[in-house]
Amino acid sequence: MSAREWIGKDFYLELGVSSDATADEIKKAYRKLAKENHPDANAGNAQAEQKFKAVSEAYGVLSDASKRKEYDEARRLFGGGGGFNFPGGGGGGSFDMGDIFGQAGAGQQGGFGGLGDILGGIFGRGRSSAGATANRPQRGADVETDVRIDFTEAVKGATLPLRLSSPATCATCSGNGARPGTSPRTCPTCSGSGLVSRSQGAFAFSEPCRDCRGRGTIIDDPCPECGGEGISTRTRTLTVRIPPGVDDDQRIRLAGQGEPGRGGAQAGDLYVRVHVAPHALFGRKGLDLTITVPVDFTELALGTTVTVPTLESKVSLKVPPGTASGRVLRVRGKGIAKRDGSQGDLLVTLQAAIPAKLDDKAREALQAYAEAMAGHDPRPEITELLQGR
Repeated sequence: MSAREWIGKDFYLELGVSSDATADEIKKAYRKLAKENHPDANAGNAQAEQKFKAVSEAYGVLSDASKRKEYDEARRLFGGGGGFNFPGGGGGGSFDMGDIFGQAGAGQQGGFGGLGDILGGIFGRGRSSAGATANRPQRGADVETDVRIDFTEAVKGATLPLRLSSPATCATCSGNGARPGTSPRTCPTCSGSGLVSRSQGAFAFSEPCRDCRGRGTIIDDPCPECGGEGISTRTRTLTVRIPPGVDDDQRIRLAGQGEPGRGGAQAGDLYVRVHVAPHALFGRKGLDLTITVPVDFTELALGTTVTVPTLESKVSLKVPPGTASGRVLRVRGKGIAKRDGSQGDLLVTLQAAIPAKLDDKAREALQAYAEAMAGHDPRPEITELLQGR
């Protein structure tokens, strides 16, 4: 049976079951119809004989899970009939199945190449366009590697040498897989298409040629370095530019530096994942740098000027009298500067430093301060809440 005839029939309708019927329901419907229309029970009845053949044919497809799956996929593609409706085509017309299966596909490069590949995979037309699918050029795989940099390099940017051992085009054979001085030859089994067709009952399938492994060519004298693969592992050194302001765990893409492609296709990309070591003093929030500066209680209460380091130099900050512990002071323009002109700030958090031990003089001074502040309640809201209970 041709693919066109196969698609044009409704096997579910022949058996009188729905398209989501179970295997048991299909078997039950077939047995009932086969018994009613069997030629032995309907001698001389051509209509019953034709019905018996139709239900047997339908059961042969729907009872096989793989054939049923292919049949269902084809029905979804073509709406369960002989015409394929193209949305937005105008005029409400349909595309005849014969136009697909009856043409060789030449000259259809801009129209139905992708559809031809789908149909070729289902029905195994064995045309040259399907063969091109097997040995068409393949883009190289992407590769990922890791680098570790310190905090300052992440903020300011850096240029690092990167040494990689990864697949690359074989330098000995220039990627064709054959020993220098020889060349691959066209596979006689598939005539260079990379595919061979085989039949299984009413169906024809295309599969990669076993003799050439789908390449379309055979290498009689393989390259001694790559063993005929055209790709070998080699060590190479690349220069990676880390942009200013890179984040921890960020990936940097180096186009065309991944695995080489096959059949002349472009190489994949190399992704460099950056790991940033933490800094002893500085932290980061977006483009802002952060630092926590310990200060004495007296400096917060009376006010002072503190000197704070930046990544490049230092700045002096004025702490107003009565400043609370935990207050954040902002120093404009001392954060991370990116190439697009964006600029972060330095965020300085003031934190009261409490001494773990006091000498006698300091203890007496603090006791005198406590007596002087005896009437001051540092937590009035909490005191008020407690008094109401």
